[in-house]
Amino acid sequence: MAQKLAKVANADLKEIKPAKPYVGSELDYEDEKSRVNVEHAADARPQMAAPIDAGAYDVVFVGYPLWFGVAPQIVRTFLESQDFEGKTIVTFATSGSSVEGANGEHLHGYAPKATWKTGRRFMPDVSETVLEQWVKELGL
Repeated sequence: MAQKLAKVANADLKEIKPAKPYVGSELDYEDEKSRVNVEHAADARPQMAAPIDAGAYDVVFVGYPLWFGVAPQIVRTFLESQDFEGKTIVTFATSGSSVEGANGEHLHGYAPKATWKTGRRFMPDVSETVLEQWVKELGL
């Protein structure tokens, strides 16, 4: 979905990658000892594999899958690693069922100097036409 959005918005694409990739059972939401559950409960800040410099951009789209109705903890790692003063952040989330957390409001405190646009949830197979219309509606 991020690739489609980058195409229709004529934007660069950067990936927030964890230093330690999530594999197999680490993503098991039903296991309270799985990595995603432990990180979520501890309000952890997983390390990124490499820094991402958003300094050259006025508008930053931040996308994520919804985990527990919010962005994965590594998104907070990214937001806290930047100075977003004077920048606009737009969130988008993918989920086949959940809508809670897609608007990005739970992230505003991690980049308080940014101007935040209300985010939106999309199905993972969203069309470019739908994304193009959304970008137009944002008026960026």
